[in-house]
Amino acid sequence: MSSNKVAFHTLGCKLNFAETSTIGNLFAERGFEIVDFKGSADVYVINTCTVTENAERECRQIVRRALRINPDAYIIVTGCYAQLRPEEIKKIEGVDAILGNEEKFSLFEIIGEFNKNNPSCIQVMPTERLEKFNFAYSTDALGRTRAFFKIQDGCDYKCTFCTIPKARGKSRSTEPYKVVREFKKLLDNNYKEIILTGVNVGDYGKRIGKNFYELLLEMLKTEGDYRLRISSIEPNLLTDEIIDLTSTNEKLANHFHIPLQSGSSRLLMLMQRRYSAEFFRELILKLNKKIKNVGIGIDVIVGFPGETEEDFNTTYNLLNELPISYLHVFTYSERPGTKAIEMEGSVPVAERKRRNNLLRILSERKRIEFYRKMIGKELTVLFEEENHNGFMQGWSSNYVRVKSLYNESLINKLTKVKINGIEEGICLS
Repeated sequence: MSSNKVAFHTLGCKLNFAETSTIGNLFAERGFEIVDFKGSADVYVINTCTVTENAERECRQIVRRALRINPDAYIIVTGCYAQLRPEEIKKIEGVDAILGNEEKFSLFEIIGEFNKNNPSCIQVMPTERLEKFNFAYSTDALGRTRAFFKIQDGCDYKCTFCTIPKARGKSRSTEPYKVVREFKKLLDNNYKEIILTGVNVGDYGKRIGKNFYELLLEMLKTEGDYRLRISSIEPNLLTDEIIDLTSTNEKLANHFHIPLQSGSSRLLMLMQRRYSAEFFRELILKLNKKIKNVGIGIDVIVGFPGETEEDFNTTYNLLNELPISYLHVFTYSERPGTKAIEMEGSVPVAERKRRNNLLRILSERKRIEFYRKMIGKELTVLFEEENHNGFMQGWSSNYVRVKSLYNESLINKLTKVKINGIEEGICLS
């Protein structure tokens, strides 16, 4: 079967999107045309996630959707769900190949030809043998201004709610000079903001005698007009060195996305997190004291087993008091193979949803409060090319959405603008 069109569907995190983009390049290099997943393709690649609830159902629906468009299409399922539970995917009718997290980057060597008549191909290396590091990048959907750049993979943490270490293997990365070499390629392609991503980015350098701070120093030696943003960093890995560097170097975005998960130290212990609520509080206050106009996003989980009304209120009050700019709220869902699934004190689903809703409302209030504080201040914004009824939009260094009158000369340029107000939930310059 001669195949010349391929379509991709990605579930989950920015890291998955970066990896899908890299797999897409493998197809493009071999003359494939990349088409929208809603269109007809000869090959469909589904890059799965294990964090999403009902991964099996979601995967089955996506496979069906592809086969409705082209019943003869070759279907490849890869990613974290494929790594963890290939036997479940094998039961999904129409799937031709199941590739683990290592194998997806050697897809062409493994499959050879995309022939639906060939026997099903299942290749998943045991997670404990996942040792290779593969670079990956993807671009922001909002135009070619920002690139997500994978610098780390895997995780050595043992959080009781998380399956990612089982799907991704141990923490691994590669030498700083290799990272800098790939980073410069992105700058040569005219990306002005590079977002450093991974499973546990702050753990970069483990096992190769380096650390994340040293990598940042090496990257910042590169000349040019660009900005570095850290996608997410564990609170215990956000060191004073990184904070001080951010406060003094304009090329580092004054924005951190930090997982809290719970404001109750008792629950943090049950989750096997590596800090207390008090440590977290001190960290956020320190960031605000040391870094001008710092933007801080927080991950939080509601409905973890044993989370009482008092625990939730403790979390809510902590987040309400702290000077943060937005929340990412996750509703706890049971994951096979985790310690948390066996814990007592399951929170009713309706109550989980109620708590989620309360925190989402708080998040929106925090965001608007933060945006209001920016009025009268000067922010550095990277503008995108899309025209929104005579306006252009972009992200500031501290992760504030800003709009300004359309000016073609500002596209993909880091531009200092003064914030004059808020309109439709966006800062106006």
